[in-house]
Amino acid sequence: MGKHNYRKLANEEIGRLIMQGCYCEDWNLIEVVIDFLPDNIKNTHFSGYNYLGRFDEEITLFGGVRMKTGILNAHIHNCTIGNNALISNVKSYIANYRIGERVVIHNLNQLAVENKSSFGNGLRIKVINESGGREIPIYDYLSSHVAYILALYRDRVKLVEVIEKFVAEYADFVSDTIGVISNGVRIINCGIMRNVKVGPYALLEGVSKIVNGTINSSASDPVEIGQGVILENFIVCSGSRITDSTLISNCFVGQGCILDKHYSAVESVFFANCQGLHGEACSIFAGPYTVSHHKSTLLISGLFSFLNAGSGSNQSNHLYKLGPIHQGIVERGTKTASDSYLLWPSRIGAFSLVMGRHYRHSDTTDFPFSYLIEDKDESLLIPAINLQSIGIIRDSQKWPKRDRRKDSHILDLINFNLLSPYTIQKMIKGRKILFELKNASGESSPFYTYRGMVIKNSALHRGISLYEKAIWKFLGNSMISRIQRIKIKSVQDIQDALQKDTPLGSGSQWLDLTGMICPSNAISHLLDSIENGEVQSLEEINSAIRSIHENYYTYEWSWAFDVIETFYGTAIANFTPNDVIAITRKWMSAVQDIDQLLYNDARKEFSLIKQTGFGVDGDRATQQLDFDKVRGEFETHAEVSSIRDHMLKKEALGKEVITRMEQIALLESIIN
Repeated sequence: MGKHNYRKLANEEIGRLIMQGCYCEDWNLIEVVIDFLPDNIKNTHFSGYNYLGRFDEEITLFGGVRMKTGILNAHIHNCTIGNNALISNVKSYIANYRIGERVVIHNLNQLAVENKSSFGNGLRIKVINESGGREIPIYDYLSSHVAYILALYRDRVKLVEVIEKFVAEYADFVSDTIGVISNGVRIINCGIMRNVKVGPYALLEGVSKIVNGTINSSASDPVEIGQGVILENFIVCSGSRITDSTLISNCFVGQGCILDKHYSAVESVFFANCQGLHGEACSIFAGPYTVSHHKSTLLISGLFSFLNAGSGSNQSNHLYKLGPIHQGIVERGTKTASDSYLLWPSRIGAFSLVMGRHYRHSDTTDFPFSYLIEDKDESLLIPAINLQSIGIIRDSQKWPKRDRRKDSHILDLINFNLLSPYTIQKMIKGRKILFELKNASGESSPFYTYRGMVIKNSALHRGISLYEKAIWKFLGNSMISRIQRIKIKSVQDIQDALQKDTPLGSGSQWLDLTGMICPSNAISHLLDSIENGEVQSLEEINSAIRSIHENYYTYEWSWAFDVIETFYGTAIANFTPNDVIAITRKWMSAVQDIDQLLYNDARKEFSLIKQTGFGVDGDRATQQLDFDKVRGEFETHAEVSSIRDHMLKKEALGKEVITRMEQIALLESIIN
């Protein structure tokens, strides 16, 4: 807002203000900037201490309407008002605020701060479990990763206490008896605003009520709060939009989120790029890209990320006698079909599809990329089937493109990889479980049961095959990436290129901290540092988390190194060109097989049955032409073309690696 040298009002300025309908019990309590002009202050009641800027410009409003800056028809109490702000038609009053430059406040009921406020910082949100026990104390710069640690690492009592202490100290630091409306904010046709802090260039238009919170807008990524919205006990981060009579109570809304169309949320946190339209959320932890677009959809008492919730999706935590203590986890990338139902507690594996109603406590965490389908009141599990779905590939490509965040300070660190140590470790375990089920019940058993779920014989064998292909695809990708880093001329160069850069990641369980994929030993090292006092602030925690995120590929190789040795059966320290060739061939085969499955799945989208409803008044030729004009032709479709290009590029890369290895092998044989 800038610093100004203020002076007392001159007598002629006081007289001019009185003539223009202004009133103040003690004009000595008003101070103004050196070049102050009283011309544009009319019908205004001043009370308390007030500091006024210069008002000598015009501001253009929606529709091209131009208005002179100044104060008109308002009661101003204990405020500092920046240069060329426009405040007009305040029905009640504005009290205890610092109002920035070129702010517009037009047709407002009330804007006031009472007592000392932290503006939402330090509020405790009861996520995942309605009965409490996983509360997250929110603050301006909360990331999904710190929130994950606070909510889910309750067994580390000292850790949680230390982080909560940091949050409490921050909340105390930002607490004030004076609120802030930052430069460039526009507040138009709004109702009651109490104990609210608003960041630069936010737009609030037609808002019904905002109480006790912070809108962390920024010049590069403004926040928009729209018609009929009620916000109570909240923090909203940059780039978010909350409009159309949405009701938010006790919530944190992260960067780039959209809550719209009468959405309702209570005791919930939403992180980067979430969308909520029409439906309802209660005590949820919505990690990045959690999306719900339908009126009848309820998300309750669960952890979600990269979720696409279908119409009527529901979960139940009401099978209890001692309160709503049950909770669920839906791992990243899951879709729920229309009218799907899950009985908590349950856990759904990554990149899965849930169809139908499931009345048992499902746990598919070791079977990523699967279908969980209701079949005659049974939960039918189809392992790995989503690995051949073109929809999953489309999702993985659209998420980065739909990142709405423009703020230079990104809070949530996101890894978009479908295949990572996080999902591959689950595939390895899931593949092992499928083998064990087959061995226990026999090769020809028509079906197998696992934790109350049914797996058909054909699904079990296909799942083993698909998981193995995906594992080799990942391991080959990781190995070839290492080899491509340097120019390799000898066997020793191969072995040197494939050595680990760090022990972190090796032999470790991998985690998805709602967006950020990382090894547990790296996180454990950070958490130990927090507990023992080596890390002493929220800023240091964020810096350490960012460092872990930026070193993902280094940690990934440490993990893949061990898995390659186990899966391939040879120590990498003894690798020869022939070993690299063998793994590259397995990789090429896996990539080609999976891409062909994706290609075939894409073709189904162009089948005759999918053309139903096209060319409604014509013959078959008209139907085909209409379909082609709307959906495009199969061979020229962008997704189909990308699969073909991927197959060609990977084939060329594999051949290049094999040729290089064959040359090294030949050279070694000549030397020896």
